[in-house]
Amino acid sequence: MKLHELHPNYGSVKVSKRVGRGPGSGNGKTAGKGQKGQNARSGGGVRPGFEGGQLPLFRRLSKRGFNNYNFRTVYATVNVGDLDRFEEGTVVTPELLKETGLIKKELDGVKVLGNGELTKKLTVKAAKFSDTAKTKIENIGGKTEVI
Repeated sequence: MKLHELHPNYGSVKVSKRVGRGPGSGNGKTAGKGQKGQNARSGGGVRPGFEGGQLPLFRRLSKRGFNNYNFRTVYATVNVGDLDRFEEGTVVTPELLKETGLIKKELDGVKVLGNGELTKKLTVKAAKFSDTAKTKIENIGGKTEVI
């Protein structure tokens, strides 16, 4: 293969439409823009969303309510049943939960939920506890501490 034999793949190069050229092209004289008017002028046309003076859709729709999605609090959750793997008397902290792989990220804090059974006395430190989790931990003789 030589340099003079190189050529682009078929269909990869599109010839641009040369508007305003003579007969035969079909785009002579007004260059496909019609006669006069705003859209025929250079730099002419209307902005996106303009509806010819009619109240645009984005202004017709109601602007109500508030969405807290970006500012919500997301907790990493752990069930009481998962805490049963620790030895009696262990102080369970978010760092310990992360080390053992019970949670991946701490997010905005750890919340302990009441699913499952607990058989060992533990001191659990977390950002939040559900009521059932709190009662299950304390009924067995453990402690709950909110950080």
